[in-house]
Amino acid sequence: MNTRILTCILAACALATAHAQNGELALKPNNRVTISIGGIPDNEVPQISKVYTISDNGTVNLLHIGEVRAAGLKPSTLQRAIEQTYKDREIYTRPTVTVTTDDSQSTARMIYVVGGIKGNGTVPFSSNMTVLKAISAAGGFTPFAKPSKTKLLRNGVTTEINLKDISADPSRDIQLQPEDQIIVPE
Repeated sequence: MNTRILTCILAACALATAHAQNGELALKPNNRVTISIGGIPDNEVPQISKVYTISDNGTVNLLHIGEVRAAGLKPSTLQRAIEQTYKDREIYTRPTVTVTTDDSQSTARMIYVVGGIKGNGTVPFSSNMTVLKAISAAGGFTPFAKPSKTKLLRNGVTTEINLKDISADPSRDIQLQPEDQIIVPE
C-alpha cells in the first residue's frame, strides 16, 4: 500500500479516536441547547434554566452576564465557562450548570455520501459512524462504483481511501465526524 495513503488513514484514525473518547461535539450557530442551573436563588432558576438557540454570531444571552460565546465549545466546556463567569463577576458563589444538546432533526449533523452509491445524499451522524456504516446507510455501492478510489473530505482536506482494503479488515474503518463527505467515484 502506498505509504502516503497509509499515513493519511492513520492520521484520520488518530483524530477519530480522540473525538470518540470524548463523544461531545462542538456546538455551532443555530444549535439548540438546554441550560439548567442550580445553586442560585430559587426565584432566578426559571429565568436561566431553559432552551437556548445559539445565535448566528455564536453566543447565548444569559441573565446577569449577557452574551456568552458557545459556538466552537463542547457542552461541558460551555457549562464550566458559564459557571466561572457567574463566579468571576461575583453574581453567584456556587452555581452548578448543566448544558445538554437538542438532537432534533433541525439541528441534526449529517454525513454526505455521493457518487457510486445507490442512495446519494445525507446520512444522519451518530457517534459511532464509520465510512462503511455511512455507505451502507446510504444504500451501498452501485454496480459501477470504484470503492478503491473513495475520497473522504474533512475540513477542506481530501484523503483517498481504499474501501476494498477496509472491507477486508474492518478494524481499519475510519470514524467519521459531522459534515464529513464521502465520494465514491464511478
